[in-house]
Amino acid sequence: MSTDPEAVSMTVHSQPTSASLVSPERTRGGRIRMLLIMAACAAPVIASYFTFFVIQPKGQAYSELITPMRDLPPDLPLQDLQGKPVQAASLKGQWLLIAVQGAACDAACDKQLFMQRQLREMLGKERDKLDKVWLIPDSEPVSAAALQGLNQGADATVLRVPKAALETWLAPAAGHQLNEHLFVVDPMGNWMMRTPAQAEPGKVKRDLDRLLRAAASWDRAGR
Repeated sequence: MSTDPEAVSMTVHSQPTSASLVSPERTRGGRIRMLLIMAACAAPVIASYFTFFVIQPKGQAYSELITPMRDLPPDLPLQDLQGKPVQAASLKGQWLLIAVQGAACDAACDKQLFMQRQLREMLGKERDKLDKVWLIPDSEPVSAAALQGLNQGADATVLRVPKAALETWLAPAAGHQLNEHLFVVDPMGNWMMRTPAQAEPGKVKRDLDRLLRAAASWDRAGR
């Protein structure tokens, strides 16, 4: 009996890949769950800022809220005073009170760094949640007197950064310069507040007190 080759031939089908087994519905569901988790993590932060700047149970804020907040650029070209590159992400995990001043540090600079130091100490038991940062937008020699004063109490973080790069993140109020303000950055790296030029320390301190109280539900001291 003759056998027809076509009659006994077998067709081999490829096995379905794992990617083909994932339905569009499951993909969408996973994305939704991820968004919900991100929203849950951000909710306490958003609520604390809403309480501080919108509800304002104890009066108007003296400093200016930055809206929208500006994330710390991950590629911000920071260097320590020895010229070693510093990762921008290393600044996260603490509240930052940032001064932007030239390395020579004139009388106005010295006054601002003194205020920065005093503001941190005036926070009392909350002071360990906040770091002092001096960003230097030039390559001049650093004033030894300024460094000595800045490192009284808790050490300050002193870093150089090109001015053009810094201005992609921080900005002064209209008609002012960066060195006229102090900048507040939250532990996630968001620039979220700017003090007025020629700020009154007592009023800035009240802002910081209220801000740290509003963030107490999600903030923890120590980097």
